Amino acid sequence: MGPGPITADPRVLRAMSAALVGQYDPAMTAYMAETQELYRGVFRTANAATLLVDGTSRAGIEAALVSLIEPGDRVLVPIFGRFGFLLQEIAARCGADVHTIEREWGTVFPPEEVIAALDAVQPKLLALVHGDTSTTVAQPLAEIGAACQERGVLFYTDVTASLGGNEFETDAWGVDAATAGLQKCLAGPSGSSPITLSDRAVAVIAARKSIEAGIRDADSQVVAHPIRSNYFDLGQILDYWGEKRLNHHTEATSMLYAARECARLLVEETMSVAVERHALHGGAMAAGLAGLGLELFGDQDHRMNNVIGVFIPAGVEGEAVRGALLADYAIEIGTSFGPLHGRIWRIGVMGYNARRDTVLTTLAALEQVLRRAGAAVPAGGGVDGALAYYGSAE
Repeated sequence: MGPGPITADPRVLRAMSAALVGQYDPAMTAYMAETQELYRGVFRTANAATLLVDGTSRAGIEAALVSLIEPGDRVLVPIFGRFGFLLQEIAARCGADVHTIEREWGTVFPPEEVIAALDAVQPKLLALVHGDTSTTVAQPLAEIGAACQERGVLFYTDVTASLGGNEFETDAWGVDAATAGLQKCLAGPSGSSPITLSDRAVAVIAARKSIEAGIRDADSQVVAHPIRSNYFDLGQILDYWGEKRLNHHTEATSMLYAARECARLLVEETMSVAVERHALHGGAMAAGLAGLGLELFGDQDHRMNNVIGVFIPAGVEGEAVRGALLADYAIEIGTSFGPLHGRIWRIGVMGYNARRDTVLTTLAALEQVLRRAGAAVPAGGGVDGALAYYGSAE
C-alpha cells in the first residue's frame, strides 16, 4: 500500500507465465499491434506512435527526452517535487539549455505561471510531471497543453504515477509525448514503459533518425547528429514497432504480455470507471486517515486519487511504524524524499489495491501500530471514517 510498486493484479502475473515466442513470430507481432491499440485507449489518443519502451518507467522518460532534445535546445522544466528534478537532470544530460521554475512541495503551479514562463523562456520543449508521487499532488495540464500548441512548443509529461487512476487526456490536452510505467495504477510489475507520441513529436524524432550500421541498407538515413542513445533511440524503436519491423533489440516478451494485460483490463473496465474507482477508494483512505486524527499533507484540491500523504504524528518514529506494519501485518506504506523525508508517510491506493478491503485493513492495522507506538488515536476512527465516506458516496 505504498506509492508504488504495488501488488500486481494476479491476472497480469498469469499472463506473464505464457510461453515465449520469437520476436518476429506472427503471434508476437500481432500481440505488439494489439498492445499498441489497447494503450491508445489507456492514453486516450489516436496517436499511431503508441508503444512500449523496454525498461522501467525511467526508460520511457529517457527515451522521450533523449530523442526529442538536441544539444543546445532550450527546455523548460517546472518543478514541484522530486521527479521534476529528475526531468531537469535528464534534460541536462541530453545537453539541453535547461530553465526551471519551482513551487513548494505539496503545491502545484497555477497554469498561468507556467504559461508566463513559456513566454519568457521560449523553449523548444516543456517537460512537466503530471502526478508527482513524492508530493502526492497532480498538476493541471489542459490549459498548459493548449498554450504549448499555440506557441509551437513540444509538450512532454511524465504520467507514471497518475495514468489509469486519474483523468488524463493526451489528445484533448495537447500533449505531444507522455510516458508511464506499469507498477502503479496500471496494476503490473515494473519493467515496461508505455509511451505515446504525437505526429509533431514523431516528425522531430524522424529528422534525427540514423539507422545503425549492420542493419541499414544503401537507402537508409544517416544523420550528422543522431539521437545520443542507441537503446533509447525512438527513431529506430518506432521502426521496430512499425510496419518495417526493423531489428533493434530483442523484445522483452514476458513484459509485453504483462503490459498488454494491464491495458486490456483497464480498457475492459473503461478508463472513466477506473478513475472513479481510484477516486472512491483513495477518498475513503484520506477520510480514514483524518478519522485517526492524522493531518493530511499537500493541496487536497489537487491530490492524486491514488496516493495520500499524511504527516507522521509528533513523538512517533515513522520508520518504526512502517517496519511494524510490514512485519506484523504484511502491509507496506511509503516514506518520502528530500524535504519530506521523515515528515510524512505516503499511502497508495492504486491498481489492484484500489479496493474497499485493502483500505479498511490498512486503516485497522495502522491504528493498532500507532497505538502501540504511543499515539493517541480514536478507537475505530480510521475504519469508521472510511465507512462513512463509502456510505456518502453510495
